[in-house]
Amino acid sequence: GLRNELNNSKRGMINLIKKAVEKLEEASASKPIYVISHFDTDGITAAAIFARTLSKLDKHFTLRIVKSLNEDFVEELPSNAFLIFLDLGSGSLEQLAKKGDVLILDHHEIPTEVPGNVTMVNPHLIGHEPVCSAAICYLFSKYLLGANKDLASLAVVGTVGDAHEKEIGKVFSEILEDAEATIKKGLLIYPSTRPVDKVLEYCSNPFIPKVSGNRIGVIELLREAGLAPVDGRYKSLHELDEREMRALITAVMVRLKGKHAEKLIGNIFLVKFFSRMEDARELSALINACSRLGHSDIALGFCLGNSALRKEADIVYTRYRQSLFAALRYFYDSEKIEGKSYMIVNARDKIKDTIIGTVASIASHSPAYEEGFVIVALAYDGERIKVSARVVGRNGRNVRELLARVIDVVGGEVGGHANAAGCIIEKKDERKFIEELRKVLELELVKV
Repeated sequence: GLRNELNNSKRGMINLIKKAVEKLEEASASKPIYVISHFDTDGITAAAIFARTLSKLDKHFTLRIVKSLNEDFVEELPSNAFLIFLDLGSGSLEQLAKKGDVLILDHHEIPTEVPGNVTMVNPHLIGHEPVCSAAICYLFSKYLLGANKDLASLAVVGTVGDAHEKEIGKVFSEILEDAEATIKKGLLIYPSTRPVDKVLEYCSNPFIPKVSGNRIGVIELLREAGLAPVDGRYKSLHELDEREMRALITAVMVRLKGKHAEKLIGNIFLVKFFSRMEDARELSALINACSRLGHSDIALGFCLGNSALRKEADIVYTRYRQSLFAALRYFYDSEKIEGKSYMIVNARDKIKDTIIGTVASIASHSPAYEEGFVIVALAYDGERIKVSARVVGRNGRNVRELLARVIDVVGGEVGGHANAAGCIIEKKDERKFIEELRKVLELELVKV
């Protein structure tokens, strides 16, 4: 039964891709191609795969990387162009129905009927295993041009970036094979290619008490795990044998009081990225940092193979980590609105709107809060406010529903999942939003 289902869903995916290829051939014959992709790791790697595929097909195109698809942006897109959306678009179908030819390669939920002018490749259409957008773009490219190691490596990075790598399903194993990736079980702090002392010292997710940012604490932890430097250099994670890896995991778990064990142990993926073995998680973090600091052009450039931009990305990444550490310090020290099992942090203009979600996520992994605790953080973005909500652990309230209830009263846009969601509100509604949010959070508690 299950094998049939898997084969059917793979066939289903290929059928969707076939239709997309037909649409590409047909629409691009007479219309300029306009590609719009999302600014996170999945979106950038998807854009790189798609751009390289179009180039190989000798098709000219314009590419834009965006933070989100707001209505004004969609409104202004030319109706006479062939619009291709990567890693976004599924939530804007009503508006896209008014455009001309549209192709969407995306994995987000589809709230409405797919209009006639839109061709879509999305696993939700066929009840397929979760697949990220970079992986969908890779399957599209492979169908047209055959397997490609570089593009498959980009798809591995996109998959890790969207946290789809826990389950190695059919599609992902096919991509790992095409990428000739190396897989090793171990501690998921990165990069697994650098000496373990450096990696622990700069580790911000999870923030390991008395180890992250603390050289002496790092050396102590390694001594406890029985790891010593050889010729003045510690081994990298990727070089540790099983016994050493187990000892290291134990020492880290002691400091995290056993929390997040299942999050912190898993597969380490090494891919060949432009003739150098790289840790897919590190590349994903690098791309993410560039985009969140407003340099998606650098991220895209190095995904397209520009080695000078790779160096620039490293510089941006270092800066990003510094601003993240500063933001985390502000977050932990700032005044909070606290209730029973929730807290609200209004960072106003003290934390960038592009990293407030990351800060909330890292805080939600801290050993300081019990399972089910809700963290909501606000940051200014011009005349609007970006709100990020996270819940600690696996079981707890659906924060997307929480925000949706508040937005019903206050107005704004909401998106995300049960354990990580966000919304955007007008700055003038700041006080009203916080009051309403507290009401909803307090009310929820009565029911739990």
